[in-house]
Amino acid sequence: MGITDSFLNKVEKKTNVSKESILAIAERLKDGNLKDEKTIRGVIDELSVLTGKSVSKEQSDKIVKAVVGDQIPSNLEDMIN
Repeated sequence: MGITDSFLNKVEKKTNVSKESILAIAERLKDGNLKDEKTIRGVIDELSVLTGKSVSKEQSDKIVKAVVGDQIPSNLEDMIN
């Protein structure tokens, strides 16, 4: 699935994170190892700073478990609606 401009606009509006930042993170993830806990935690920390929202250790653990375990919905648009 390609990332559409419409999708980026929705994410940008909901998170106040610029499209450029979203694309930079996506590019880094594309080249990274999504099975690597350190990579995922780094992205979580970066997104926490960009959005100005704190992420608890418990939340971070759940996100890492979902990503590493391939439990992410295939339709990302459903996640932001």
